[in-house]
This record gives sequence, structure tokens and C-alpha cells, in this order.
Amino acid sequence: MKKTILALLCLLFTVFSFSQTLQFKDAETKESVANVAVFNEDRTKSAISDINGEVNIADFFSDELITIQHASYKEIQFKKSELRQFEFYLEKKVFEIEEFVISAYRWEQNKNEIPNKITRITQEEIRFASPQTTADLLAKSNEVFVQKSQLGGGSPMIRGFATNTILLVVDGVRMNNAIFREGNVQNIISLDANAIQSSEVIFGPGSVTYGSDALGGVMDFHTLRPKLSTSERTEISGSALMRYSSANFEKTGHIDLNIGSSKWASITSLSFSDYDDLQMGDYNNEEYQRSEYVTQIDGVDSVVNNNNPNVQVESAFNQFNILQKLRFRPGKDLDLIYAFHYSKLSDVPRYDRLIRYRNGNLEFGDWYYGPQKWMMHSLNLNYSKPSKFFNDFKLTVAYQDYQESRHDRKYRSEELTESFEKVKAYSLNLDFDKNLSRENQIFYGFEAIYNSVNSTAHIKNINSGEKVKTQSRYPDGENHYSTLAAYLSYKENLSEKFTTIAGIRANYVSLNSTVEDTSFFNFPFNEISINNGAVNGSLGLVYKPNKNWQLNLNLSSGFHAPNVDDVAKIFDPEPGSIIVPNKDLKPEYAYNVDLGIQKKLWGKVNFDITGYYTFLTNAFVRRDFTFNGQDSIYYKGELSKVLAIVNADKAYIYGFSSSLNIEFTKGIELESIVNYTHGEDQDGVALRHAAPLFGSTSIKYSNEKITASLFVNYNGEIKYEDLAPSEQGKPYMYAIDDNGNPYSPAWWTLNLMTAYNYKDWAVVNVGLENILDNRYRPYSSGIAAPGRNLILSVNLKF
Repeated sequence: MKKTILALLCLLFTVFSFSQTLQFKDAETKESVANVAVFNEDRTKSAISDINGEVNIADFFSDELITIQHASYKEIQFKKSELRQFEFYLEKKVFEIEEFVISAYRWEQNKNEIPNKITRITQEEIRFASPQTTADLLAKSNEVFVQKSQLGGGSPMIRGFATNTILLVVDGVRMNNAIFREGNVQNIISLDANAIQSSEVIFGPGSVTYGSDALGGVMDFHTLRPKLSTSERTEISGSALMRYSSANFEKTGHIDLNIGSSKWASITSLSFSDYDDLQMGDYNNEEYQRSEYVTQIDGVDSVVNNNNPNVQVESAFNQFNILQKLRFRPGKDLDLIYAFHYSKLSDVPRYDRLIRYRNGNLEFGDWYYGPQKWMMHSLNLNYSKPSKFFNDFKLTVAYQDYQESRHDRKYRSEELTESFEKVKAYSLNLDFDKNLSRENQIFYGFEAIYNSVNSTAHIKNINSGEKVKTQSRYPDGENHYSTLAAYLSYKENLSEKFTTIAGIRANYVSLNSTVEDTSFFNFPFNEISINNGAVNGSLGLVYKPNKNWQLNLNLSSGFHAPNVDDVAKIFDPEPGSIIVPNKDLKPEYAYNVDLGIQKKLWGKVNFDITGYYTFLTNAFVRRDFTFNGQDSIYYKGELSKVLAIVNADKAYIYGFSSSLNIEFTKGIELESIVNYTHGEDQDGVALRHAAPLFGSTSIKYSNEKITASLFVNYNGEIKYEDLAPSEQGKPYMYAIDDNGNPYSPAWWTLNLMTAYNYKDWAVVNVGLENILDNRYRPYSSGIAAPGRNLILSVNLKF
């Protein structure tokens, strides 16, 4: 009997204690809100909500007036005796919450004081969009155009630039390396979209802060950050994701686990995705169908009919990602984070090559990328104790290891050509900020980068397994690429209406490549050595005449120094042509002006438009070339026209991006985004990476539990005469116009995404993309986009 009474008392105590616990959540996102202050009238009693948004109020008396306070949310007051609920949904304050971005100057800044156009993608937006890869994440922002040569790919285009003229940054470390090519790249998908906490895209040159390659823009990704405990006890939290997509039978699983104490924290993230062959839409553009494909029957290449021509046979792949971070914060001034990233893709079929015909027959029996591996170790140290020279100091040290390979074999050939590239990349960044006064601030820093490249190749007999050395993609000797740089930026709030920012950067870039084996090509040189210096700058002005208007003006310059891929590769970009090294290549420079206008109307309408004009000198373009005085040479058994990357005198790019947001009522809003780019060189020849007109218009509804978005994505047409010469030579990738010439037709899709939030611990997403099952292929892409695509995902939080 005593035991029974004791058990009942324990149960009552547990229930009573639980009833003394409040939980705070964001009214919009339904996310738990930590660091909410709870205190009585004379502040003799107080408590702070933990990482789960929970706080215990057992110490407060029933008749005490309790205040709930957080810097970003409306204040709430009540008496404990009046409590009828223990779950509070906090509403954002009426005044506008300042949005902060990190990417512009490597330090957190008020977005309204930055003259650059910057788009920020939050974790909530990523979860709602349910992207398969990080490339898809950027595409779903509707402000970055993404090209795909194969399903396991994604090459962003920003303002007429792409690949090695836009910069990828992960947790403050640049991903671009010495073999980032001027053709399309797929390195961005090595980064796990499920492990991204937020992303920022800077539009226009960012070379003052980031150096070479940042001509068109910078994509800055911030991955999951270890969270410390807000109390003395160790706190454990995490999430799990499962997703299915019907168009390629996607099966994705993801889990992340955070363990945090007051000084130490760890976060572990694991993701695996498996994709079958992608199915395209069923209406329009029959040229895109895959009517036949090559397979081996009894060890012999054979062409067989495709039972479903909408299935893009030989596009399947899978991917595995690991992220591990450890954080140590011994005191308020010092914060250290070690991060380990690892990504591995399976073999990825190069779909655009596998659909290529030669003399009426499929050209290749095999063409695939071997497993692409990316590994990064990084250490980030933040020190925040004001001194004579800085207020904050940041040290970032990183080592990256890249491995990629290419494997191709002509139809019914026994010879499989295999090339292997390995890059080791080391980087060191020192960044400082200093408050000179309340309105004046300087940012300065130093950067050192070193890359080494190893390139080998052989021809393998698929029957006997015998291997014979052949010409490698890059010189087979030593390949070194290094950078030293220093930068300085100054920001001043001249008044409440005017902010100005100016910056300058000095760079020194060195490249050295040696050729050891000349038995395959009689190179006219055995060494390529290039040393370049570059100085670039920026000057920006922000003018806010009142709270409803903002005008941004930004002048900036950027540069791209030739890397190993630019000057030293041997590659066949299309049938009957070959790219050869050009040791005389010089850096290309971009000079850019942005003018942006932001306007708010009636507290319900937000409109902004940014126009830009970029002038390039020494622009990199593919042009006819000679090798040992010859305009054509034999490569892989066929006579090929010689091309090279050369400097054009100049080129021009101009365009605009605009967005409109209208809030009709609370929870219902319309958003529309439009982007336009035009680019050509001094001869009037179109630039390859200038995307067509593209954008999106959506109607969105949201309440405490449900979010739904009905939207239309659209792309404009690029006529044959407006295609770059390199694209005109790829009819197998494009639709055919009335004159029999390739062109990129306009297209649009109707889509629906929904999310249901169940008690803050489960979110169910259901989406239907390309509802009308349109068959289309984005500009310059080798693979058609998904047809009607059902997306189902469940995100669990604990």
C-alpha cells in the first residue's frame, strides 16, 4: 500500500512538474525558440528557454505577473494563475527585423547597408523546396540558372558567368580549385543539401573579398553548426528525413544528431540518395526522347529499342555524404570549430555523350564519370576580444582532397580510355574587423592558397584487362597553382540615409605545369609558367531617403587568373574538335556597375529591381587555334579541328533581375521573380553562359500548420542565331527549328508544393512538379528535365 501511494505521489509530482514547463515556438516557422527570457515584475526570478524552447516556471508564484521577452518577438505578460496553455507561438515584432548576411565581407552585416544584390536561402526554405541536390537548391531559388549535362550534375550560371568564373564557398573555404574548367562542372553536388543551414548568393564581382574566379558572383554555403547547451545539462537534439520522388524513383535518407554541453558540442550528419533513370515529360519536343540505347549482349555492344522513350536510360547514380563538426567554446571570447566533410558519388553516366550520334549511329558504348570524391578538413577559430588592431579575428585553415575520373569507349571498341585527376588544395584565411567608431568599420585580411594536380591516363582493353599508357588530360609532370592576397574594405554610415563601402585587394597568382612524356603529342614546349598580379576594387553607396525606399549603387571589378584547366588541358568538347594548351593565356578582368531600387508600398507590397552592366577585357573564349602550325590534328583516331581557350579583346554582359511580393492578407502572398541576361564578345558572338530569360511566379498560403505554394516556372527561347558557336555544334542536345537548325525553345511548368506541420516534431511535404507533364530541356543541358514528379518527404525532429 505504501508503495502504491508513493508511486501515485511520484506520478502526480511528474505531472505537476511537466505542467510547470512552457514551450515557445515561432508562429511562422513553428521552430522552437531558444533564449526567451521569463521573469517576474521586480526581476528577482528569471529563467531562459533552452534549445527546445522550453523553460520551467515552478519557482514563480501563481499571483506573480510574468513577462516573456525576446529581442525578435512581441512581449507577452500574464499571471501564472491565468495560464490556460503551456505552448506559446511567438509573433515577430511589428518593426522590421534587420536581415544579416555574412558573405559580402566575411563578417555579419546588416543587409540594408550592403550595396550588392544578395539573395539568402534559409533552412526553412530549403526544407520546403525539398531539393534533391545542392544544384537543385540553387535552381529553386529562381535567381540562379542551373545547367545539367547528366542527372548527377548541376552547373550554376550567374549573370553570364559559370564554372570557374563564379565562386563556391563552404563554411568560409573556397571549393574552386586548379582544374575547375570553363566547361560545365558538377562539383556543387558534392555538398549535401540536407546539411545546409543557410546559403547566400552575391551577384556581381566579389573579388575584393574572395579573389580570383568571383566574376559573376559568389555562392556562400553555411552547413549545420554545432549548438551548445543553453543550460548546465547536456542537450541532445536532431532530425531525420526520408524523401521519395517518382520521376527518378529517388530514395533519400538523412539523419543529423547534435550533442551539446555548455562548452563542447558535436554535430553528425549522414545522407544517402539513390536515383534511378530519370523520366522526362510526355508532351512537346519529341526530339528529346531516348528511342534506343547501347547495351552489351553476350559481351558485344548492341543497340536496343527503349520500351519507354521518355525514360533516359543510363542516367542513374547514387551519392553518400558525411559531415562531422566539433565545437569548443572555453569562454565568451574564443570559439573553435573543426569540420570534416566527405562526399562520394557512384559512377555517373555522361548522358549528353551517350545520346550523341556519329554517321547515323550512337557514337559511344560507354561514357561515364568515375566516383567523384571530395574530402575537406577545416579548422575555424573566432576570437572576439577588442584590441588596438581588431574587434574580431577569424582564422580558417583547410585541406581538401578531390578525386575525379573520366571513362569513355566508342561503340563496339575494346578500348576504354580512362583518365584520373587528383587535386590537393590547401588554404589559409585571416580575417579581421575593426570598429573605428560607432559608424565606421574596416575589414581586412590575408589569403594563401596552394593546389597540386596529378593527372594520369591509360587505355584499357575491356576483354583482356591490359592497360597501356596514353595522353593525360593535363600535363603528366608537376602542376602547381598558388595565390597570395591581401584586402582592405572600409564602411561608413554617413547618416541614417547614406552608407558607403569601398574596398581594394592585391593578388599574386602563380602557375607552373611541366610535360614529361611527349610521345603522344609533340608539344612545342615542355613547361608552362605564368605569374600574374592583379589589383581590383569596389565602391558602393546605399541611399535610404525613407523607410519605404532604398537605392543601391555599386561599382566593382573582378578577375579570373588562368588555372591549370584553362591553359594546359587536352579535351574533345564535341565531335571532330580538340582543345589544346595555350601557354600565352592572360587573366580576364570584369568591370561592373549595379544599380538597384527597392520600394515598399502600403506595407503590403515589396518591389526591387537591379540592373547591371559588365565589361570584360581579355575575356576567355573558345576559338580556332593551331598546334605546331596545324589547324587540324589526329586525336583518338580521327582528324580533329584545333581549338584553344584564348583572350578576346572584350565582351559585354548586361541584364536585370527583379522581384515582386504582395501580401494580400495574413498568410496569403504572391511572389514573382524575373531574370534577364545578354552577353556577346566584341565580334557580336553570343557568350555561352548567358542564360535565357527565366523566372517564377507563385501564390503561397500559410498558417500555423499548413504551407502551400502553387507556382509557375518559365524560360524564354534562344534562337539558333543567338546560340554560342559551341552550342550550335551540338544538335543532339537541342530541339530543331523549321530550318533544321538547333535551338532552345521556351517552356513553362505548373507546380504545387505543400507542407503540414504536426506538433512541431514532424513535417510532411507533398509536392507535384510539372503537373502538365511538359517535356523540356533547360538551355545548354544534355539531359531533359523531370516529367510529372510526385515528391513525398517526412522530416522528424527530436
